[in-house]
Amino acid sequence: MVVLVIIYFISFVMSFLIVYLLIPPFGRLAFRIDFVDKPRKNVERKLHREPIPLTASYVIFIGFFVTYLVVGREFNMETVAIFIGGILLLVIGTLDDWYKTKGKDFPALPKLIVQVSAAVIVFASGIAFTGFFNPISGEYVVLPGILQFILTILWIFGVTTVINFSDGLDGLAGGLSAISAITLFIVAVAKTQSNSAIMAMILVGVTLAYLRYNKPPAKIFMGDAGATFLGFILAVIALDGAFKQATVLSLFIPVLALGVPIFDNLFVVIKRFLQGKSIYEADASQVHYRLLRAGLTHRQTVMFLWLISTCLCLSSIILLLIQT
Repeated sequence: MVVLVIIYFISFVMSFLIVYLLIPPFGRLAFRIDFVDKPRKNVERKLHREPIPLTASYVIFIGFFVTYLVVGREFNMETVAIFIGGILLLVIGTLDDWYKTKGKDFPALPKLIVQVSAAVIVFASGIAFTGFFNPISGEYVVLPGILQFILTILWIFGVTTVINFSDGLDGLAGGLSAISAITLFIVAVAKTQSNSAIMAMILVGVTLAYLRYNKPPAKIFMGDAGATFLGFILAVIALDGAFKQATVLSLFIPVLALGVPIFDNLFVVIKRFLQGKSIYEADASQVHYRLLRAGLTHRQTVMFLWLISTCLCLSSIILLLIQT
């Protein structure tokens, strides 16, 4: 137990320091190559008034995988799949972010194909939602292979997308990801799933370090590349931890842990669908924009959504305690 505590502590400190120390030079690099998010007039989603570097995603990626390989010391098919999936999201996210630096929108179809491909690679490695315990008989119900595939892909793709959609205000997506990662860490520790706990603690480290520079007013952005990567890793942690050997009731634990981005963006997707719009079409329909229009300040909006997320995460922990 003491050894695991030390490993978790090292995971946090190492990932935090890597991101914290690398963000400034990567930020300067962004200005040199003009990889910055420029203000755009008459665009409600663009709240900043100065060019902001878009290079935090690479630091987050480096911080996560360097720490995981050093501390976790696991190099198997699952690790390779997560790494390849992360690379794919980083590449397609970079293209999307590059288009944004030119005031253009990247096509939705390539993003959809790459995100689904990353999810398929993870599934093929063995990380999947396989079933649940029957609360009546106590037996483990193994779902049919095709259903395992569909649910796993939908979960990874869905979480990847909702975290990206939530990245609209300084500090919001990073904070929500950190709160969710802390919750998934607690769940993994309670279930004695050390690998998932290590990944979650590393994610806490990289997100908190990123928030040091992304809190209002932000000095750097992670862009689509970083937001989709965070969502992807959160989805994988939940599959490898909270969803593994789950009961019917505990299936709600990871959903509540990611409650704010999931419920908000379900509303947004349904609204866009009913209006005949693409789910990838950028607009200002997310809850943070609605709160801003209602009169809350930027800081008040972020803190309010952090609070709601914390309450939902506490609810998920209560569900965990009920199960034990």
